[in-house]
Amino acid sequence: MKKLFLLVFTAITTVAFAQNQINHESGNFDFLKDQTEVNVQFIFENATYHEKNLTEEQYLENRKEDIIKKKSPAVWEDWKSQWGKFKSSEFGDYFLKGINEKNKKIVFKKDVQTKYTLIVDAKWIYAGWYGGMIGSQPGKLSATLTFVETEDPSKVVAKLQADKVEGNKGNKEFGWEYGRIAAAYEVTGKKLGKDIKDALKK
Repeated sequence: MKKLFLLVFTAITTVAFAQNQINHESGNFDFLKDQTEVNVQFIFENATYHEKNLTEEQYLENRKEDIIKKKSPAVWEDWKSQWGKFKSSEFGDYFLKGINEKNKKIVFKKDVQTKYTLIVDAKWIYAGWYGGMIGSQPGKLSATLTFVETEDPSKVVAKLQADKVEGNKGNKEFGWEYGRIAAAYEVTGKKLGKDIKDALKK
């Protein structure tokens, strides 16, 4: 019985340890040693949302119903506008803020012509919740992070998996879903930037 308990505990600990971090799948960061800029592309088409793995359409429909019921149609219209803004630019901007904060030698940017491109492909997005003084649950992001040759994206030079990386209260919009998700993007960028910085020191 003790052996079984130890085995189960070890399995749970291993899974927990693998989460909230970036796990290397293939390649290394040697190709970045002589680079000063890297292009970054953000993809959302493959993402599911919340614990129930909803499509974005399902997730937004649920939010619409909840916000209109608890607040008003006007609040929903503003929420929907903010969601579009964050998805089209802010999520990416927060990621870039995080990764560039940790690595000064290489600048990561959107829509630049560079030798390599980092593709941030969101797989699972969890918005968390905000309870004010009661407490809050941070947003989380799972994403595939793939470095490819810009001129031939089929040539993958490194691939990593961000596994349920948690955001923090680092932005003024944290009280709303899109703010907490943006925070998860920022922390994902920070973690990846630190990994790159540490690897290039060796």
